[in-house]
Amino acid sequence: MNTKTKKNSNNFIYKIINKDLKKNKNLLLHTRFPPEPNGHLHIGHAKSICLNFELANLYHGYCNLRFDDTNPIKENIKYINSIQNDIKWLGYKWHKKIRYSSEHFSKLYEYAKELIQKGLAYVDELTKQEIREYRGTLKTIGKNSPYRDRSITENLKLFEKMRQGKFNEGEACLRAKINMSSSFIVMRDPVLYRIIFSTHHQTENKWCIYPTYDFAHCLSDSIEGITHSFCTLEFQDNKNLYNWILKKTSVTHYSKQYEFSRLNLEYSILSKRKIAVLIEKKIVNGWDDPRILTISGLRRKGYTASSIREFCHRIGVTKQNNLVEFSMLEYCIRNELNQKAVRTMAVLEPIKIFLYNIDDNHEEKLIVPNHPNNPSLGTHEIIFTNTIYIEREDFKEEYDKKYKRLKIGEEIRLRYSYIIKAEKIEKDKNGNIINIICFCDVNSLGKKPVNKKNPAVIHWISIKNSFPAQFKLYNQLFKIKNPEQEENFLSFLNSNSLIVKNGFIEKKIAQKIIKKMNDNFIHLFFQFERIGYFCLDKLDSKENKLVFNRTVNLRDSWNLKKK
Repeated sequence: MNTKTKKNSNNFIYKIINKDLKKNKNLLLHTRFPPEPNGHLHIGHAKSICLNFELANLYHGYCNLRFDDTNPIKENIKYINSIQNDIKWLGYKWHKKIRYSSEHFSKLYEYAKELIQKGLAYVDELTKQEIREYRGTLKTIGKNSPYRDRSITENLKLFEKMRQGKFNEGEACLRAKINMSSSFIVMRDPVLYRIIFSTHHQTENKWCIYPTYDFAHCLSDSIEGITHSFCTLEFQDNKNLYNWILKKTSVTHYSKQYEFSRLNLEYSILSKRKIAVLIEKKIVNGWDDPRILTISGLRRKGYTASSIREFCHRIGVTKQNNLVEFSMLEYCIRNELNQKAVRTMAVLEPIKIFLYNIDDNHEEKLIVPNHPNNPSLGTHEIIFTNTIYIEREDFKEEYDKKYKRLKIGEEIRLRYSYIIKAEKIEKDKNGNIINIICFCDVNSLGKKPVNKKNPAVIHWISIKNSFPAQFKLYNQLFKIKNPEQEENFLSFLNSNSLIVKNGFIEKKIAQKIIKKMNDNFIHLFFQFERIGYFCLDKLDSKENKLVFNRTVNLRDSWNLKKK
């Protein structure tokens, strides 16, 4: 059993299961994860995946993967494949074969006829808008449809007519006959079946009527022997309908539904519908864009499966909705990469330095560690020459007493190398600095200055050891803490959610990366010293120019809530 699972095994869900097991010692826990194949999974789904699969592992039970494929208009086989890949990548394995709600369509159809035969369902010919109007509001009760009192015989004939495709879409639907005065709107004669003329990815054109989620879900749980059906709090009222359908049909297994709070994360959108809007409007570049919190986006950004599982364990499972700090997610990946990411140097905005007292032919090889605290990661070679690149922000032309990096007349140490002092600058005709002329203290390698404070350290790359690279710096996509609450959420986009830099990495490291580019790997992790943690973007990288995505800063410094 995962040690993290042990630590979290005192939440209300574990207490429910333990209580059920005391009542029935022969109970075999059976959970399920039922995604809709209408988009990629996001980190909110990861929370549910961890919960359902780890409960099954902990109690030696089973967890089904069942696709809720009841709306062929929005579904696609590519989403089914991506969901499977995400679950496997997170480290979980479902019980036996993949299930689909569609494999139960024949049984669901028979259960629907059973409700009609009991006088508990009817074919309605109100339009969608009329059904909405007749349903009422939280303050006003609903009113009965004029088609509600049709005979059982007539309803059976009309339902068969629906199945045969003799109604147009929207002309008829099957509704449960419950109570139009119920305080729960979901119980005011909910729709059970609707007409959709669209080819289904599993059943093709066998059906033109499809069950709604509420009808298919509870019955699929029952058919598959699910003991505990976990969902988020927005389905709390739907539990009344879940139980009603199971009670009013001839099912032999009664599954139980329990609700927990959904994940809400600062500065983020976790609604698939809203993510789809971002994609359609080309605000982000597809479902795996690192700025959105899909599992594929997080993976491309450099998040590991273990860091996502750690995050899900840390936030826990409760019945109270709350907004989780984004820094907690970043902490989980930063803490992991700090232990295993290879350290190397990269320059994102290069400015050239010429060391005038170093010979043009001088080429010194220096061996540096891949990790200061992990010798098992080995070492690599860097080259020191008289012409190097440093970060533009590491030099300041104007005098500033508080500025502790390179400036005229001041010394700085090059990481793993010598102390240098800036003496003058060269500019082009437009006034742009093209060269910083520096003196190099050739006796300072590995030595502390005599009678001086240790100078600040900056990173660098020799021009002879440089390889072109692009760096994508990802920041939060929204400027406000909770964009999910905003109707016009697009008006709160952060214009600096992606900043692209073109610079260099060490050639020796680049050569090793290129050799592995075609290997079957997920991540190549790096800490670019003094900059942040990055991973190779395999999709965008080419052999003549590598692309790196910033996974996370070295510390929680880029924080919109401080702005």
